[in-house]
Amino acid sequence: MHRLSALALAALCSGCTAAAQYRPWPEATLPQPEFITAGFNHRLGSSYISPLTGQRRPGDNLEQQLITAIAGAQREVLVAVQELTLPAIAEALIERHRAGVTVKLVLENNYSAPWSLQHPAGLEPHQQKRLRRLQKLGWSDAIALLQRAGVPLLDDTADGSAGSGLMHHKFVVIDRQRVLTGSANFTSSGLHGDAGQASSRGNVNHLLQLESPQLAGLFAEEFEQLWGDGPGGKPDSRFGLGKNSRRLQRAHLGSDHASVLFAPHRGNNPDHGLALIRQQLEQAQRSIDLALFVFSAQELADVLALKRDQGVQIRVLVDPGFAHRSYSEWLDLKGLAMADHRCRLEAGNNPWATPLKNVGTPRLSRGDKLHHKFAVIDGQTVITGSFNWSPAAAHTNDETLLVINSPTLAAHFSREMDRLWQSAELGITPRLRHKLERSQRLCGQSQIAD
Repeated sequence: MHRLSALALAALCSGCTAAAQYRPWPEATLPQPEFITAGFNHRLGSSYISPLTGQRRPGDNLEQQLITAIAGAQREVLVAVQELTLPAIAEALIERHRAGVTVKLVLENNYSAPWSLQHPAGLEPHQQKRLRRLQKLGWSDAIALLQRAGVPLLDDTADGSAGSGLMHHKFVVIDRQRVLTGSANFTSSGLHGDAGQASSRGNVNHLLQLESPQLAGLFAEEFEQLWGDGPGGKPDSRFGLGKNSRRLQRAHLGSDHASVLFAPHRGNNPDHGLALIRQQLEQAQRSIDLALFVFSAQELADVLALKRDQGVQIRVLVDPGFAHRSYSEWLDLKGLAMADHRCRLEAGNNPWATPLKNVGTPRLSRGDKLHHKFAVIDGQTVITGSFNWSPAAAHTNDETLLVINSPTLAAHFSREMDRLWQSAELGITPRLRHKLERSQRLCGQSQIAD
């Protein structure tokens, strides 16, 4: 038996939602690392004209970075992204296609149909919401533009299945020389903001440009498994667990190096993504910073507990919409437990006896999400990619997981963490307090799930 009140109600303190403290980073002290360019769409010290409002806003224009890279392609552009709705990116791909450059596009099947041809009556509620948002933007339909121009594209049903867990990749390969990848989907919500909400600045995301033929070749190999012989051919595309399982592979980035792992892997495969993250966390000697959209991997929360006991300084931020779910490891770190709708606690649930003080949620505009999936270890190593810290990312979805050893790059991600930390809520928000109290009233004592 596991009593919710001892874990949850004891944490309902007064004044515990105060913002964190941070240290500012002067822009001049952070040069870009050799062969890597890092962009952050909420970054301070940079600005651009928002295509939503026509007003100047803080942040790097990640859409323009993608368009510029595509426009520079001379031979080939390979795109694997969960969702693409920005017509300017579609137009850049069409221009290269018409110029004779090979252009290929892989999408998640939930987002591969032209939205302008959809009717709300045939959609799930979340898809209806997406359709209304796209209609409100008033922009051209990116997928319809690509189809009319004859740009070849397919989705994760091309293997003859109903689709993989999620085709969750977010990468572009240019001429097998350059890779652009990170946490962002190619949408207005992912990069700029939501239609009709002047305060929205988009989900908090980053984009890396990596100049490495060796690394680009590894991404191209992953793309070729997804592509097979292309649309209209044999169902020889490979997604999810149907792909050839690949181990961690390493590439040079000048004096730095990157290791890349493409998910998913079966549960009995020791080379899966959560195991790689665990190995990296175990090596931490001084500090671990985490900024995550999803954190539901119990084994990683348990590693953090061990590192905290060893004196490693840990800071954790998780998206507010995810942090307070019953299966979120954010709750473990806070020493809390919350039952699900059946009044059951997750198997292996392990709330910390001594809660971590430096764990919270960022303050964001309504509708915006903390969509990063990064860690910075000892100011030396960055873990990033499309890979959320969840079993689904490791064992079901098509994902990219990168480990980059570069103190210069790590400084850019540390600055982003500090920016988020400046206004983060580290305690029990009123919303969480209400959820905990409601769970206690409804469930009282709750059993661990089988």
